[in-house]
Amino acid sequence: MQKIIKIGTRDSELALWQANKVRKELKELGYESVIVPIKSLGDIVLDKPLYDLGVTGVFTKNLDVAMLNGDIDIAVHSLKDVPTVLPEGITQAAVLRRDDYSDVLLLKGNEEFFGQPGGIIATGSLRRKAMWLDRYPTHKVEGLRGNVNTRLQKLEESETWDGAIFAAAGLYRIGKKPEDAISLSWMTPAPGQGTIMVTCLQKDDYSLDACEQLNHKETEICTTIEREFLHLLEGGCSAPIGAVAYIDGKTEEISFRGVLLKKDGSKKISVAKTAKVGSHRYLAKDCADYVINKGGKELMAEDAEDAVETLQNIFSTKKLSELQKEILSEEIGIKDSDFIKIRFNRIPAKVMKNEIKNVIITSQNGVEALLNSFTRDEMNFKNIYCVGRRTKKLIENRIGKVAHAAKNAKKLAEYLAEELDTKKVTYFCSNLRLDVLPASLKAEGIQVTEIEAYKTMLSSEKIDDEVSGVLFYSPSGIESYLEENNPDRVAFCIGETTAVEARKYFEKVEVANMPSVDSLLELVNLYYSR
Repeated sequence: MQKIIKIGTRDSELALWQANKVRKELKELGYESVIVPIKSLGDIVLDKPLYDLGVTGVFTKNLDVAMLNGDIDIAVHSLKDVPTVLPEGITQAAVLRRDDYSDVLLLKGNEEFFGQPGGIIATGSLRRKAMWLDRYPTHKVEGLRGNVNTRLQKLEESETWDGAIFAAAGLYRIGKKPEDAISLSWMTPAPGQGTIMVTCLQKDDYSLDACEQLNHKETEICTTIEREFLHLLEGGCSAPIGAVAYIDGKTEEISFRGVLLKKDGSKKISVAKTAKVGSHRYLAKDCADYVINKGGKELMAEDAEDAVETLQNIFSTKKLSELQKEILSEEIGIKDSDFIKIRFNRIPAKVMKNEIKNVIITSQNGVEALLNSFTRDEMNFKNIYCVGRRTKKLIENRIGKVAHAAKNAKKLAEYLAEELDTKKVTYFCSNLRLDVLPASLKAEGIQVTEIEAYKTMLSSEKIDDEVSGVLFYSPSGIESYLEENNPDRVAFCIGETTAVEARKYFEKVEVANMPSVDSLLELVNLYYSR
């Protein structure tokens, strides 16, 4: 039976149009596919400029995760939204023939404001903002976020804006490009603008073979040059960089132009160069080197220095990986240390002598502690109950099937009180644990046997005065922090159980949407961009 390719996409009208275009072209080649819409952080958070979100691939990250998890086979993106370095295991499978790559201005009224000081233009793009201010330094640029329809509505409702800037291709694709739209031919587009990109897993030969047939070679050549130029300048959503390349069909010559600007539009470095197709290998590098030699690094450093003046410092009570730290905005400085140390206990062998019918594990440390004492085959558990999706995944990968996973200890207690036939449970826990679960179960007449599987040891330290926010991952982390520090900062909590404890001491408590480190770091970005 032929495989049905699952196409991942954002759920905006434009994104669905692009996904359906890919689906149609695959169908013409004889491939069956279905559309799987997935929301992105960039779609959910509409009140912050893109460059303030501080997340690499703000529109693509959730699709990458869905692909790596096997929820989708391919993902369809606007190429300009895709980071220049793809996640490990994911590859560019195709770029479709490019549409109009220009930016256009939609007017609210007439064009009189062009020659007047104090004009107001709306855009969420740092590149468009910098280029507009470079050309019209007396004007003001205000933030505009959301999908195309949302931005059009905001422009219509605004009583102060003179106009807003859009990508021509996006408006055209969904039939929303007005006849009186003004083409901004002087504005260098974003690398890859106007192009639809398809990604898939490197190991998925079937999807790769299908998508490679959609690839438009000339578009691939041009957009690869543009994105390499962007990558070599080490720019992304946080730097105003434009680049465009096109091929003259008669001369087989590639023309390239690129630009780097200061964020306020006060400085600009431009470059233009041509090369024959087939001899263009160093075109992007030559142009990037030119910009760097003209002071490009210093220009970006000036913006970085300006940002340092408003740098927010935070502290993580758990060591973070370098990849995790990269999630944070450049305007946020972070230090970290393990405020909790874990030591696994040697659990007596007699514990596993007989089958244990109902087992409770509320943390990944509990799982590791069990595996430190016993092999999978030695753990004779009939029903396993746990807290958290990650704990569930770890248990099912290394111990056995989970009968039920709850969001938090309170929810698990409520479930067990309703569903347990045998009113006995064995709880593998730490020496430091909240009373919520055992107390709730005992109140329902359930006998709880607690086995101390590991020790949680507090390891606090005094943190610097300039730290404005602290990241917490457990109630024990809060207890450890309070041994040396005051609750006069913002408490960023990984989940509601931790937040409940934090609210006892901290005036300001923020909770991540998802119980993961990445989600917690994204929460920090959003908080400080308000």
